[in-house]
Amino acid sequence: MGKNFPEHWVFDRIDNILYLVPTGVYEYEGKKKYYSTGGIQKDFYLEEGVFSFNERPSRANRIAKRNDVFQARMKNTNKPIIINVPTFEGALFSTGFLQLRPYGNTYIEKLIYYYVQSSYFLEQRDELATGSTQEALTDSNAVKLIIPLPPLNEQKRIVEKLDAILPKVKSAKARLEKIPVILKKFRQSVLAAACSGRLTEDWREGKSISNNYLGEKIEEGPYELQDDWLWVELKNISSSFQYGTSSKSEKEGKVPVLRMGNLQNGLIDWSDLKYTNDDSEIKKYALSYGDVLFNRTNSPDLVGKTSIYKEKRTAIFAGYLIRINYKPEYINSDYLNYCLNTERAKEWCKQVKTDGVSQSNINAQVLSTFLIPLPPLEEQQEIVRRVEKLFALADSIEAKYKKALERVEKLEQSILAKAFRGELVEPDPNDEPAEELLKRILEEKVKIEGGKKTRKPKVRKK
Repeated sequence: MGKNFPEHWVFDRIDNILYLVPTGVYEYEGKKKYYSTGGIQKDFYLEEGVFSFNERPSRANRIAKRNDVFQARMKNTNKPIIINVPTFEGALFSTGFLQLRPYGNTYIEKLIYYYVQSSYFLEQRDELATGSTQEALTDSNAVKLIIPLPPLNEQKRIVEKLDAILPKVKSAKARLEKIPVILKKFRQSVLAAACSGRLTEDWREGKSISNNYLGEKIEEGPYELQDDWLWVELKNISSSFQYGTSSKSEKEGKVPVLRMGNLQNGLIDWSDLKYTNDDSEIKKYALSYGDVLFNRTNSPDLVGKTSIYKEKRTAIFAGYLIRINYKPEYINSDYLNYCLNTERAKEWCKQVKTDGVSQSNINAQVLSTFLIPLPPLEEQQEIVRRVEKLFALADSIEAKYKKALERVEKLEQSILAKAFRGELVEPDPNDEPAEELLKRILEEKVKIEGGKKTRKPKVRKK
């Protein structure tokens, strides 16, 4: 690792340059805010609660001090925090964080904050992480981390440079990250227009078409419909509603068993699959092209997810899903899928669901009462054509967004890498040498540890 650093820097084990704050909380009065790794999302920090000393969770075993730097111990996780605002000072933090503290005025805390976000640090942490269920950095492995030590004045110059450059990169990234929200709203507005007739207003002009549905209809629905559109309960345009298999799935097998996690954004997600080898089950629950699947049991926010099966490969579906056996002479499967993915449908699911301890349910009988705005079949086909075209445009924009975001994220890491290769600022021969700074660190370390004998770190240079 030393080969990546300038010759006038030194580097050593992290515990010889910074104080690795040990786990443990002194008894305190009153209550303190508590932050876990799960509550840290980008620049949003959500406290998990406010606790007294005796009531605090077992993992709430760190207390933040001003200028401390935190980083998540878990592999493939980047959640850095610098304690430079009153909100965090004195707060409780989870043992899932590594807590770093400079020895006096020897290491600029903002530079530590930048370093723990760099690939130099993250790659080391991930290599040293251990564990069976979740790989993370242990205390015994944390001391093996290597950190560079530039001269103090050079540290200040690096921080000034990073403070000038990185906010611009983060600003560009923040603007890019608004695109998925915009696209989500766009797709929902397309579905709303599709299922209200607004999307095909111009198409209907001058056309003489009629609705071939002659069954039971609802006179008044949630909103006014176009001419020749009808409000129809789903059961009146379906022959049946079929629950999926209740048999236990296997890790390997002949045919995939689609579960609720495989229904994503109106389509089928083929990751994280389970399988079956049961031929009778395959025959009974085999999916056909155009089948519409409804998620009858899930969390309160996700119950009612719907996707269309548009694959030629064989698959069956699990018991938490319902296959809607619609009548193709009345309704197009894609159009049905669109109707069940509108915001109106999602709100309806929230209103009709029954709640259990941790899951909600909408059974087939309730699902059958959902009101479908039914246009003539010919118009449904035109609606599908237009929605597919608009969704393809949104997909194209989303693909470009992902590439742009990837470039911006790489740019941020390349800037940090440049900073910690000593390429961002020029060295100054008048700066106090890093070796002398390390001696001061050792002196501060002895003071903090109460004069206990401290091993003199081995200073390695490029």
